[in-house]
Amino acid sequence: MKKIALMLALAALSLTAFAQPGGPGFWGPRQETIKVWPDGAPNAFTYDVANDPQGENYQEAILEIYPARNPNGRCIIICPGGGYSVLSMTHEGRDIRTWLNARGFTCCLLQYRMPRGHHDVPLSDVQQAMRIMRGRTDLGVTHIGVMGFSAGGHLASTASTHFVDAATRPDFQILVYPVITFEKPYTHDGSVFGLLGDNPSQEMLDLYSNQKQVTADTPPAFILAATDDFLVPIKNSLLYYEALVENKVSATMHIYPSGGHGFGWGDNYIYKTEWSEELEKWFDTVVLK
Repeated sequence: MKKIALMLALAALSLTAFAQPGGPGFWGPRQETIKVWPDGAPNAFTYDVANDPQGENYQEAILEIYPARNPNGRCIIICPGGGYSVLSMTHEGRDIRTWLNARGFTCCLLQYRMPRGHHDVPLSDVQQAMRIMRGRTDLGVTHIGVMGFSAGGHLASTASTHFVDAATRPDFQILVYPVITFEKPYTHDGSVFGLLGDNPSQEMLDLYSNQKQVTADTPPAFILAATDDFLVPIKNSLLYYEALVENKVSATMHIYPSGGHGFGWGDNYIYKTEWSEELEKWFDTVVLK
């Protein structure tokens, strides 16, 4: 009887450990979903729900944390696209986490707040997410990168060029068919409107044309795009790549002849094998070396 009681107590203790956020789980640390600003964001604003019914879906910045079973010390914060109006959380977010986890990367999917013209909101969310993950010593995180698709690529490149200190500077960046410039005729008008609202000043357009903000301290970049992108002209990627090279920042770019815009991690993209192999090679030679 004592032996059975002891076994039950040990089982209960194990289950308690599995249930703890960040606890070991059966196959490693458990995934978590946390608020980026649990006490409220310092730049919170009120969404006009009556005229913006989607707005209430994005009033909280949420971070989904997917730890790797065999972590390599690197964490990637993913910023989905959606024109700073909505978020493509699946094919530009959750679908890639298993692939990244299998390669040792702790994967974090950021549901950042839609700015509705409050330009500082998405950047503050991704910077706070980086601060949170730099504190996760329990997950063995030593380096943090950002990955972004489309407008999320603009956010990732903003994080890589507008950081304020060592804690908010990404160690590397991955940009997939990114919005980079807010200059016509190459910009994506929906992203400009979503981030800056109506009639932004030239000063703000220049500030968020991120090819103009690259310096020698900008982190290494992997850029992916398609020549026939019908929504975000390929010139966005080219401008950023040229700025990186001019500032002697390590830059890798792969442009495929077709794919358009928004292919994400979809299996139907004809060049998925090629670009995923190139990304893994870049991880091995730049991020992990």
